[in-house]
Amino acid sequence: SVPADASNPDSVVVSVLNISATLGSQAVLPCKSYRMVWTQDRLNDRQRVVHWDVYSTYYGDNKMERLCDMYSAGDQRVYSSYNQGRIFMPQNAFTDGNFSLVIKDVAESDEGTYSCNLHHHYCHLYETVKIQLAITKRAEDAKEYWDGEKPVIVALEGSTVMLPCVNRNHIWTERHSEEEQQVVHWDRQPPGVPHDRADRLIDLYASGERRSYGPLFIRQKMNITNTAFALGDFSLRISQLESADEGTYSCHLHHHYCGLHERRIYQVFVKEPVREKKVVNLTTHNIAPAIACFPFLVSSDPNVVRGHNVINVIIPESRVHFFQQLGYILATLLLFIVLLIIVVLITRKRRQRACDNTIFHCYSFFRKDVNLKEFTVDTTDLTQYRSEDIRLDYKNNILKEKIEQARSFPAKNIDLDK
Repeated sequence: SVPADASNPDSVVVSVLNISATLGSQAVLPCKSYRMVWTQDRLNDRQRVVHWDVYSTYYGDNKMERLCDMYSAGDQRVYSSYNQGRIFMPQNAFTDGNFSLVIKDVAESDEGTYSCNLHHHYCHLYETVKIQLAITKRAEDAKEYWDGEKPVIVALEGSTVMLPCVNRNHIWTERHSEEEQQVVHWDRQPPGVPHDRADRLIDLYASGERRSYGPLFIRQKMNITNTAFALGDFSLRISQLESADEGTYSCHLHHHYCGLHERRIYQVFVKEPVREKKVVNLTTHNIAPAIACFPFLVSSDPNVVRGHNVINVIIPESRVHFFQQLGYILATLLLFIVLLIIVVLITRKRRQRACDNTIFHCYSFFRKDVNLKEFTVDTTDLTQYRSEDIRLDYKNNILKEKIEQARSFPAKNIDLDK
């Protein structure tokens, strides 16, 4: 972001306004100054003029009379033929800044209050200097003094007198390019941020140059009209107002040529749309009446963002609701037990099938002792051998005894399925 311009610390705060706007609406921050209106000066004379007037009571009619005037780009003009060649101003008045009036051969009819009026129409500046002229016939009475409000000159009758009016301010003497020295700034201070750290929003020059700062959405929603310098209206328009747009805004008007440095401050607050609440009784079966709140937007402005209509129903709790919740819990617990039983049964059935396929597994599972005497070998198909033909090496007497018993007893069929 671009910081605020601190090059003109002498800016005069001319107004401070508090502006409240509705969320989603358009806010207008008024900033107008006709002294900032720019019109191209083709004659390059800055529309400056000086004229001398006199308020006289000599003829008893107490009238104000225009004596002469002069424009910065023109010649002097004397209104009365009597004063032609008798009164004049310096020809280089708008160069030197000396607008004094010279009166030759003063007479008693010249007594009165004279005013030197400087008008700068371009800058809307008006300055006046008043001088009291008195005529005396005695030379020792001629003098100058200050009466507390204006200078007083007592001149000798028939002499030449000069009424002083000097203003050497640059706006009356120098020439500048006014479009390069007219600029309007808009700054924004978020809450809690001091003025010297404000963010620059817009720079607008009389030449037509415009500079916008910040993100694109800010540049689109905060604008000044293109006819600002033609109308003197530099108001800032903020569309689709949001809560984040709150803060302090400043309009800086700088006319360096005319010596204008003004600042206008605006405190912007965003408020919610006004809503109307209606109470409606809803009657249902076996429950108490409920209260429903229907918010509606009062504003008919199409730019205002409207919220959704929400119905809030408040139903008091009862014992029936408690038993319903308890039933849900018990049903869930029962379902869990049934599922657990089914899993156990399926597991046992699979283990039994595994035992039927493998005798050794079954033996290890049921841990039963099997007697070797119950097992017989069918020897009907075996060839009878004599005991003396079979030569066995016995490792111990127990194994030998079992072999002899097997030969002596007849074969026995064992049904393994029993």
